[in-house]
Amino acid sequence: MANLIDGKKIAAKVREELKSRIDKLKEKGITPGLGVVLVGDDPASISYVTGKERACAELGMFSRETRLPAEITEEELLALIASMNKDPQLHGILVQLPLPRHIDEQKIIMAIDPKKDVDGFHPVNAGKMLLGQDCYLPCTPNGILKLLEESGVETGGAEVVVLGRSNIVGKPVANLLFRKANPGNSTVTICHTATRNLKAHTLRADILIVAAGRARTVTGDMIKEGAVVIDVGVNRIPDDSRKRGYRLEGDVDFSSVSEKASLITPVPGGVGPMTITMLLFNTVAAAEKSV
Repeated sequence: MANLIDGKKIAAKVREELKSRIDKLKEKGITPGLGVVLVGDDPASISYVTGKERACAELGMFSRETRLPAEITEEELLALIASMNKDPQLHGILVQLPLPRHIDEQKIIMAIDPKKDVDGFHPVNAGKMLLGQDCYLPCTPNGILKLLEESGVETGGAEVVVLGRSNIVGKPVANLLFRKANPGNSTVTICHTATRNLKAHTLRADILIVAAGRARTVTGDMIKEGAVVIDVGVNRIPDDSRKRGYRLEGDVDFSSVSEKASLITPVPGGVGPMTITMLLFNTVAAAEKSV
């Protein structure tokens, strides 16, 4: 059976390290501030935003949440972001995705000052990441790298297969793992919906990162013995036996995959805690740069 990569434990370690940096900033009269914008009432988004606010409070950071109705116009949202860009109390800005269909997500991302883009989605930061320059790295990919590093996984020369090509996870994590750095220096393959014979690719992976957005996409017969498996997916599966009426599952069939993998992230408790933690990490870094 695979050993679990405990995302909660690793996240707690990173947050403890952040506390000393936050204390030093406060000695200079600066409290790292995060502005979060939530449009609409998507339950998953609300839960995620609530988790971010709680994490900020635990570290003594300032957070300001702005909840907006789903009917808000694109122009009104752009105006809000413009005001947040000028607010010295906010060092980081996060607009929770997805947005309602009538709002152009890319236009909203572009409107955020790259210096406050702690999600790492602005083209300026994406471009710097691609070139290996200093920037805010996307939170989930950076969290994945931290999980691998803290778990002692050797990425240099490793065969990495990334299942999923989103701008949020697949593309950036692939880029970060083939860069000449540590963690990194991997040989990376990206698979997607048009990939032929997916199993042939996943069976080669020393490290398999699954961000497909579909439960049980990867099963035990699709990985080789001893592979490291990072499950990014979070899927709500109807379950009448649960109080909430559903249970959470990843994109990996945990029961069969864990019998062959050497290390695996659970869902929940794996990648999720690291995503929020690296958002805090970026916000603290933004506050430090403001000094």
